[in-house]
Amino acid sequence: MKVTLVLGTRPQIIKSAPLICLANNDPEIELSIVHTGQHYDYEMTKIFFEEFNLPEPTVNLNVGSGTHAQQTAKIMIRLEKILLKQKPDLVIVPGDTNSTLAGALTAAKLHIPVAHIEAGARSYDMRMPEEVNRRLTDHCSTLLFTPTENCTKNLLKEGIEEKKIYQTGDTMYDVLLRELPKAEKTTILEKLGLEPKTYVLLTAHRPENVDNLENLKNIIEAAIKLKPIIVVFPIHPRTQKQLRKMKLYKKIEKEKHIIMIKPQGYHETIKLIKNAKLILTDSGGMQKEAFWLKIPCLTLRETTEWPETMILGANSLVGTNVQKIIEKFNDIMNKEKEIVENLKDLPNLFGKGEASQKIIEIIKSIKSYLKN
Repeated sequence: MKVTLVLGTRPQIIKSAPLICLANNDPEIELSIVHTGQHYDYEMTKIFFEEFNLPEPTVNLNVGSGTHAQQTAKIMIRLEKILLKQKPDLVIVPGDTNSTLAGALTAAKLHIPVAHIEAGARSYDMRMPEEVNRRLTDHCSTLLFTPTENCTKNLLKEGIEEKKIYQTGDTMYDVLLRELPKAEKTTILEKLGLEPKTYVLLTAHRPENVDNLENLKNIIEAAIKLKPIIVVFPIHPRTQKQLRKMKLYKKIEKEKHIIMIKPQGYHETIKLIKNAKLILTDSGGMQKEAFWLKIPCLTLRETTEWPETMILGANSLVGTNVQKIIEKFNDIMNKEKEIVENLKDLPNLFGKGEASQKIIEIIKSIKSYLKN
């Protein structure tokens, strides 16, 4: 069975890692990895292939940066030639990026079955490009692998046939369980001179935050006001570019309690999350990782595609209002012991760490149906 996996960003590599390993060790599956080149820096791409000991992509489309339309169109044009040559039985697209949508549309128009990993997630905020990508991808997919019961319900509400939906759990949770022992052994805290539970971890990369001067200024202002708490800030290349453009970078450099570092590998990032007092992020994936590691999270957005993470106060939406961020942070710090105790009782809503295995088994069990 010929399977083509289309990915292009750091989160997609992470959530696909266990699936790639399983597929490569399965004699019934011939896997081809197409990297679109949507993320192209070493820290955003190649480091993850090395960390997870994954094979180099079969093809790299090298689309680079650009507007949403430019990226999506370039991927579709270049991917179509690859799929016509490879003639796969199935195209797998993980997540919610431009690579996801472009992969799904290209395959669907060539009448190649599409499998969407992380199907059914909804923020109901159509201003987010990821929400547009998720919805369109789901509605042109043949197989929809959902991470949670809530995601399954979302698809059923939208009229997607139940027979297409498989609730497998979250492949990112598979990765976390498998890689946590390695993460524990990293020395990132020592390198940064940090003690566990003495710092806040901050990340920001979404266009609605980093391309908006007011939002980005507010996030930085909130980080400054957290003094004397240490703020560890791994800076996404896009964010660094905008901070310099908006003349905010030097302002942060003056603040000794803010430690700016380059984007980290997966294991270092997990170690930083696990040992933080609190997470401040606009990342969908980090909301889940904080939830699984039972670390309080404040999400720098007005909506989330992962409402599951908001139970028991594990995650709160604070947007980019400085006062709201600081007030919520202080609330959590004032009730820190109580909240940490509550988080110990978080239910497991994302599966048991077997999602990738389930996906492989489902694909193999219905391969004759896919060919028809």
